Amino acid sequence: MDKIEHIGIAVKSLRDASPLYERLLGYKSYKTEQVASENVITEFFKVGDSKIELLEASCDESAIHGFIQKRGEGIHHIAFAVDDIVKEMARLKSVGFQLLSDHPRIGADNKLVCFVHPKSSHGVLIELCQEIK
Repeated sequence: MDKIEHIGIAVKSLRDASPLYERLLGYKSYKTEQVASENVITEFFKVGDSKIELLEASCDESAIHGFIQKRGEGIHHIAFAVDDIVKEMARLKSVGFQLLSDHPRIGADNKLVCFVHPKSSHGVLIELCQEIK
């Protein structure tokens, strides 16, 4: 794993949350994107070499909607950049981590993604991200 790529924060409303992060960081987000496969709308802020990703559910079937209903708004996941997501998935499985999928999916911000089940990482949802070239 190369670095922390981003921290995902579940929010009820990007319209309400975005201005708070603009005031906190002193600048506007650089990208808003709908990810239909995950039923979310994302908004990204660059923070040094890492990012903050705000996640709003686009429908009630979204995992983000369920997360907020159960836990409220807040940190949803930590994402790590990897060079070879398939190789990293195999490595993590070989050392006992449970993955939420057997194959990477296309995620936000031009990335292939895979998630590590929080039950195998002390309650933290981990995302692996590989830049699509």
